[in-house]
Amino acid sequence: MPRRLSAGLLCGVITLSAVLLGPVPASAAPTSSAAAPASGSSGPPARPTVDPEAPTPSAPLTGMPPQGTAPDGSTVGGGRLGTRGTVVAEVAPPLPEGLAASAWLVADAGTGQVLAARDPHGRYYPASTLKALTLLTLAHRLDPAAVVTGTAEDENAEGSRVGLVAGGQYPVRLLFEALVLQSGNDAATALARAAGGVPSTVALMNATAAELGAHDTVVGTPSGLDVAGQTSSAYDLALIFRTLLEDPAAVAVLQTPRADVPPVDGRAPGFQIQNQNPLADYPGILGGKTGFTDAARHTYVAGAERDGRRLVVSVLDTENVPLRAADQAALLLDWGFTVPAGSEGVGRLVRPGELRTPVAPTTAPLAGPTPHRSPPGTTVPATSSGWLAAPVVGGLGLAGLAVSATLLLGRLRAARRRPAGATARTSPPPRGRWPSRRR
Repeated sequence: MPRRLSAGLLCGVITLSAVLLGPVPASAAPTSSAAAPASGSSGPPARPTVDPEAPTPSAPLTGMPPQGTAPDGSTVGGGRLGTRGTVVAEVAPPLPEGLAASAWLVADAGTGQVLAARDPHGRYYPASTLKALTLLTLAHRLDPAAVVTGTAEDENAEGSRVGLVAGGQYPVRLLFEALVLQSGNDAATALARAAGGVPSTVALMNATAAELGAHDTVVGTPSGLDVAGQTSSAYDLALIFRTLLEDPAAVAVLQTPRADVPPVDGRAPGFQIQNQNPLADYPGILGGKTGFTDAARHTYVAGAERDGRRLVVSVLDTENVPLRAADQAALLLDWGFTVPAGSEGVGRLVRPGELRTPVAPTTAPLAGPTPHRSPPGTTVPATSSGWLAAPVVGGLGLAGLAVSATLLLGRLRAARRRPAGATARTSPPPRGRWPSRRR
């Protein structure tokens, strides 16, 4: 694109963004109930970004990861959540033994009170727990009855695959089920294409995370496969999953026991996939999502309900021994349900809009379709209707305009900086050797 045309387009987007977004009112600034100022802060830190050109992370972190904050430098959810250690509500019983994960959090999904956490804002590799954000972002933008044609890119997706075949015809609803039930990276690729492409989907996911207040989350892929700079935190995953659990249709996907993948003439027979949530039999389970890569190690996020009370739990950076991530999550859920309902926690999960901050740049332009309007390459039956009636996250489209403006400006810059290496941390206990798998 000629430089004059790029500059003209940039000006148009910036002007439209300014008209639609307007100034942020003073009343929308972070309050002490949602965030506590970080001591010694000298101004808003730059929002981290991914670097797709850097080598893909292939080994676990060897030190403490960076700690995330809100764009104004505050600790999202309250000052006590700024710890790198473990913090527990005062009225709670002793924590269970066996919690080996580097970071975890358990919270009351109804009140938002965080009951206990370890390194809640440490920015770790999320692996496929990031697919919870993919589902949350795209569920309101794609018609579930739209049919997506499989491609060679889907068929050759890295890591765990459901088994999509080039030329196959797959309804969006099935792709959502494949994304969750068997953590299909091929399903993530197909859904991203239906939403306008991977760059658009990544930008949409980053905008969704920012709107939720999940400022530790930096998205580089819709699948959760590792890319340099992609991170999330125990706090953010709990925040994202709580929002996901508040939509019955999303819960229906999480709880789907099995799904049938159609045959492709001359290429592949039809087959069935099953829900691989390791806590599928946990009493009151609402849904869960596993994750694993060589760099992230084992991760897990889930929610459960008992007697009308819902809890969410997230676990990051752990091994299968002495206890799986999901089993550690089960211990935390059991423990959390023993904490008296209504107890004051050590912080809280914020609600969208409580931390009104400027939308930060991402690494890709935002050009996704409007809700329930499928882009070229998908087909929609004439009788289909939208799966979810209204977006969970308000203001996403307006936020996208600001993202686009920043991105176009970044593309006109002559040089590109690469992030420095990860902040050092105390080395974790020795890790065993595990098969090299990415899902």
